[in-house]
Order: sequence, then structure tokens, then C-alpha cells
Amino acid sequence: MGHSLNILTDIGLGIIFAAGASHLARVLRQPLILGYVLGGILLGTHLGFGLISDEASIEIISEMGLILLLFIIGLEINLRDLMRMGKTMFTLGLVQFAACVILALGFFKAFGYANGGGKFDLLYLAVALALSSTLVVVKLLNDKFETSTLAGRLTIGILVLQDIWAIIFMAFQPNLLNPELGGILRSFGQGLVLVVIAFLASKFILARLFHAAGKFPELVLLSSTAWCFFICGLAEQAGLSKEMGALIAGMSIAAFPYGTDVISKLTGVRDFFVTLFFVALGLKVPQPSWSVLGMSFVIAGFVVFSRLLSLVPTARLLKTGVRTGFLTAINLSQISEFSLVILALGAGYKHITPELQSLVLTSMLLMSVLSTYLIHFNDRLARWGLGLVSRLGLKDSEDTTVESEAGGEVRDIVILGCFREGMALLDVIDKEAADIKPRVLVVDYNPAIREQLEARGYKLAYGDLAHPQTLHHLGIEKASIVICTISDTFLKGITNLRLLAHLKEMAPEARFIMTADEPVEAGNLRSAGAQDTVLPSVLTGAHMLRLIKTG
Repeated sequence: MGHSLNILTDIGLGIIFAAGASHLARVLRQPLILGYVLGGILLGTHLGFGLISDEASIEIISEMGLILLLFIIGLEINLRDLMRMGKTMFTLGLVQFAACVILALGFFKAFGYANGGGKFDLLYLAVALALSSTLVVVKLLNDKFETSTLAGRLTIGILVLQDIWAIIFMAFQPNLLNPELGGILRSFGQGLVLVVIAFLASKFILARLFHAAGKFPELVLLSSTAWCFFICGLAEQAGLSKEMGALIAGMSIAAFPYGTDVISKLTGVRDFFVTLFFVALGLKVPQPSWSVLGMSFVIAGFVVFSRLLSLVPTARLLKTGVRTGFLTAINLSQISEFSLVILALGAGYKHITPELQSLVLTSMLLMSVLSTYLIHFNDRLARWGLGLVSRLGLKDSEDTTVESEAGGEVRDIVILGCFREGMALLDVIDKEAADIKPRVLVVDYNPAIREQLEARGYKLAYGDLAHPQTLHHLGIEKASIVICTISDTFLKGITNLRLLAHLKEMAPEARFIMTADEPVEAGNLRSAGAQDTVLPSVLTGAHMLRLIKTG
């Protein structure tokens, strides 16, 4: 009874301290995961108050969190969506992971890191540093409304592919100490059989089971969790890890329509156990030495450099643009929570030393803090990097000067930006005013849309609105109408007011239509010389009211 009370007390302390530290992280605008780890640090005996009396109990509970975390990761890996990513995404994802692993193996071996530690410390370090944090990146990109941009989509696609590479490495893990071809093939064979069984059962049995239980949310939650642990048990019997079983269980559900419903119902339970998993990691953080802190800064620098070196040249070769490559590399400059999972499994297999776990955890915390600011200023950093490589002779295909985009035609309707509102405007022109297409010139900094627009009869010119002087080369001074379709929320490096001032100098006779987020901002734009302003939120509200009245 006393042991059970100790477990409950330790779990309670873990949740209380994690919650308090997470509120502090929120105030400082840091990822909440840092709060969970900080809560564990404060409870531990190395740097904290020593309040946790039974670390082993927390680790048992946190192992359940690890299994549920991997189950959720599996649920979010939809193989159909993965196949639709396209050649560019797969190429970037493959080059990034392979190049970062190779660079890490070479750099840290030359650095002398391979001279001591566990037998596979160098390999695990290389794989851990090649993976980026989905939790940190998606949260920060959502906050900046950048998940729908080209760089945002590439970032998220590469994160999904990183999960796939991590899963493949996890399949190799049990055989690293005895890497015989027969053992590896046997593990893959057993894994393949388990995948086939899980997907068939999910399609023909679980589909009906979840449909029947759909009116009872708690039954869906219980059934999905039971499925997770059932596949974990089968994986363990087949000689695979329970964690691999959790991934397979999640992926088998994600392939079918009811996967989203399961995610929504399991998220709360997952977050509880995942919190304890990161609290348990915090308990293990030792008192840092100067050597560990110094090595963590070396790792941080390497992570940023390896992302840039692997993604920027590749993005240019694939014609997605050097700036897009910089943005994607900056977005991915941190260490993944999946890396900690792989290291935890490696420690269980006796592949690595505890010192490596501590080093990577310290580096992850450092990079999570730095990444918050890197992603916040990603556009400025990308522009600075673009200017630097341009001076070194690496020109971006996006920056080529357009001498005569219209080829002698008069394109007097200039649309600046082709994001949501801009694309919606082109759709309406297609349907209701196709005759004005020869007059339209679209200016945007996303090379990926060029083929699509030209196939529809529009002309696209590469232009950076943050540097309006580049618009002089596009014939803006001949425009009769200039429409900026991007509000300040999405406009990077400049505001609509400043852009309008530049445009008035270039084309003083043109009519200017600008986009605003708020009525006050729209009034300021009209006072500054805009003939018309568009407020997307007001238009949406008015259209909804018309729908209500006509219904």
C-alpha cells in the first residue's frame, strides 16, 4: 500500500510541477515541452529539490506515455498523403536526413567524440541530430500562419518523412549488436507480417467496430487504446519492440476515415502520459558541466549548419528557390522529441551511455529555446542568407530580373501576391472575366505556382514585395490598377502602408487597391492614397449574412 501511495504522490508532484513550469514557459513564449522537462528538473535530485522518492515508478508510467506518443505519431502518418507529396518533397526529405547523418558522423568523429563512450554513441548521435521537432515546429508555424506557405508545406512534409526514417532505424535497433543479414531480414519479415495483419484487421474488423461504437466516445477511446496495446503485445512476441508495435497500430488506423476521430478522443489521455514522459527525462538531467554545456553549443551550431548545407543547395537544384531553402532549413533547426525516444530505446538495449542521453537532452532544450527565435525571425534570417549567398555568386532562380514579362503586351492590371485572396481573385477572373487575362500580371515570390498560373493563361513575375525597388524591373509604372492581396498579417518585411508609398512613386497615375486586417488600418491606407481597401473578414461576415437571409 505504501509503495502505491508513493507512486500516486510522485505522479501528482510531477503533474503539479509540470503545470507550473509550463505556465512559466507560456509567459516566456517557449514551447510547453520545456516546461514539462523543467518540472522534472525541479523535482529531481541532481538540480532540483529532490522531492521525487521513486524515480523508477515515474519511469514505468512514462513508458506508457512513450507508447501512446508513438501510437499518436503513427495515427498522424497517413501513407496515402505521404504518397501524394511528390518528387520534390521526397527528394528534400531524403537528402536532408542522409546528408545530416553523414555530416554528423564525419564531424563528430573528427571532433574526437568517437574515441569514448558506448559502442554506438556516434551512430545514435548522428541519427538524433538529423531529426527535427514536430511539436515545436508545427506550433510555431501555426502561430505565424505559415503552415500553408511553400516553405511551411515543405517543412511539415520533411518532418513526416523524418518520422519514417526514424521508424526504419527503430526496426534496425534490436539487431545492432548482432548485425547479421539473417537477423535483420527476419526482423523485417516479422515486421512486415505484423503490418499486414494490422492493416487487414483495421480495414475489415476495426472499421465495423468503431462504426458501431461511434455514439459512445469512451468506447472508441477504450477500443483504440486496447488495439494499441494488443499490437504492442504481438510485436513483443515477434521479437520487435513494443514501441514499434505502437507505431504500426497507429499507422494501421490512420489509413482509414475513422483515424481522425480516434486522434481527437485519445489526445487528452496521450498528453497526460506524455507529460510524465518528459518529466521523467527532466529527472535524469545531471548537474551540467562546462564541457557538456560547451558541447551542447557545438551541437546547436552543427544542427543549424547541417540543415542549411543539406537543404539550401537542394532547394535551388529542385527550383523551389534559395530563399525557400533557407526558410525550410531555419524552421527545422532543432532536435526532435523522437530523438529522445530513440535514445531511450538505445539505452534499454545497452547501445549507448547515459552521458549521451544527457548531452542530447541538454542540447534539445537549448535548441528548443533558440528555435523559438529562429522561426520568429525566419524571414529576416532567410533574406540575410539570400543576400550573403548572392554576393558569393549563388543566384536564386527567383531573383532573375524580368526584363519584359509581358513580351511587348500591355499588362496594366498588377496583382501583388498570390496567396489565399490572390488565388481567389484569379479564380473569379477565370469564371466571370476571362477576357481581361491578357491584361493581368501576377507578382509573387513562390516559384512553385508558375506552371499552374501559366497553364491558366496568367503571367507570373518573381518579385519580393519587401524590396519594392525590384518591382521597377517589372513595368509597374505602366499599370492602371495595382492590387495588393496580402494583409500585414502575412506580408513579410514590409507593411501595406510602406508598400503603398513606394507604389505611388512608381505608378502615380495608377489606382491602388490594398488589403487590410482591421477597419482602422483600412482607413489609414485610404488616407495615404489608396483608392479602395479590402477587408477579408468584413467580406466574409457580409457573405455569411446574405446566406442566412437567403436560407
